[in-house]
Amino acid sequence: MLRFLLTFILVAITSALLAKAPKPEATQYTCVMHPEVIQDHPGRCPKCGMKLVPVKKDRRHPTPNTEDPTSKTETAHSTHHPHMEEGHAMHEMKMQSSVNLTDPMSREGSGTSWLPDSSPMYGRMFMLGQDMLMLHGAAFPRYTNVRTRRGDDRIDAPNWLMGMFSHPLSDNAQLGVRLMMSLDPLTEGGRGYPLLFQSGESWHDQPLHDRQHPHDLFSELSLTYSQKFTPDLSSYIYFGYPGEPALGPPTFMHRISAMDDPDAPLGHHWQDSSHVTFGVATGGLVWRTVKIEGSVFTGREPDEDRYDFDRPRFDSASGRISWNPTPDLALQFSHGYLKSPEGLEPTVNRHRTTASIIYNKALGHDANWATTFVWGQNDDTHEGKTQSFLLESDFQHGRDTFYTRLERVEKSGHELVLDGADLEKIFPIYAASFGYVHDFAYGDGIDVGLGAQFTIDHRPDELDRYYGDEVGYGLEVFLRIRPSLHRHHEMADAMK
Repeated sequence: MLRFLLTFILVAITSALLAKAPKPEATQYTCVMHPEVIQDHPGRCPKCGMKLVPVKKDRRHPTPNTEDPTSKTETAHSTHHPHMEEGHAMHEMKMQSSVNLTDPMSREGSGTSWLPDSSPMYGRMFMLGQDMLMLHGAAFPRYTNVRTRRGDDRIDAPNWLMGMFSHPLSDNAQLGVRLMMSLDPLTEGGRGYPLLFQSGESWHDQPLHDRQHPHDLFSELSLTYSQKFTPDLSSYIYFGYPGEPALGPPTFMHRISAMDDPDAPLGHHWQDSSHVTFGVATGGLVWRTVKIEGSVFTGREPDEDRYDFDRPRFDSASGRISWNPTPDLALQFSHGYLKSPEGLEPTVNRHRTTASIIYNKALGHDANWATTFVWGQNDDTHEGKTQSFLLESDFQHGRDTFYTRLERVEKSGHELVLDGADLEKIFPIYAASFGYVHDFAYGDGIDVGLGAQFTIDHRPDELDRYYGDEVGYGLEVFLRIRPSLHRHHEMADAMK
């Protein structure tokens, strides 16, 4: 009996002591680039592949620049990342958009458009004190052969270069500057490059057809002021000369799903062609992951002189609503009125409506899958409504990338520069492209990949007398040169 009582007392005392002893707090791990990723064991970030680091426990009272890293809502909309340690001195990471300081940089697309938050960034970052400079770009030296009577073959090199700069004015205000240039006027010439069934703009006062026009030397020169009112509410004003109004999805060369494809979509002038507009003013209001914005801008497309600055008119308007419901999704719907977009047809006005869904998924370390669906409709004076549909996808795993683009576009005989009774008809055009790129220089600041692309087109039989009766196809062999994927250690080195 005594042994039983002693055993009982010993067990009770031990249980009481264990109950009162504080349990060790479990270590949590997070990603420096994506602080919304929180898990209770070490590993790699599922979005960018970076090594997860322990969350630093800050026992002090919170300050405006120190936020709880376990709060997904606060972190997603903070201009400062939480303090974390990775075996060396701490860095306070700033990765906000140059357009709106409450948006993550990975969300920033062309103009003021949005990409999914999980989108990878290919570029080089430089920290100049509190200022940030990010450089992007790409060049595609290539050989192209396009069959049919209206085809062509040539050697050229579509290209672009962009710089994004941001300067904080205070904890709640920021100034942003962007410059985008292209040497297309030199590498593509005035006619642009061969692209079967492409249309839009002119050369020597004649409409271009079966060619993609070159971009202007200056594609964007913009200034943005953004203001944060609360952690959830912010706004911005954007001026571009040239710039991009709030109309359509991010332009094709800025979409992860399209940036490995050297060609512009056939529906470019139904979806995202207003990205070079000489005179744009946009105002936007952002509430968490929803944005409403409106623009006044010049409806006329750039003229044939690709080196000058066209006259601003501010005669057109557009509105767009964007929503990123999850880090992997970006949705937008927009409508715009473009006054006299074509210089050869000054009396023709256009109403454009677009909708798009962009999905991006990081598939572990050094792998990503991006897919975009775009619908665009033009309603032109005298011609009526024509539709375009695009579905494109890009899968990258290490040094290898596979991509595809599927399109259906309704183009008029006038758009394709036909003659006679065919001028007033509408023709459905189909195109499918499949491509592959292998990077033989990779991850050392500049990626250089060797790629090939095959495109097959389908058209109504009525167009055979213009294009011939053989199957239309295009073949390209190219180099893809661009900055490497931006990683955390590069940002940390830049901030030292």
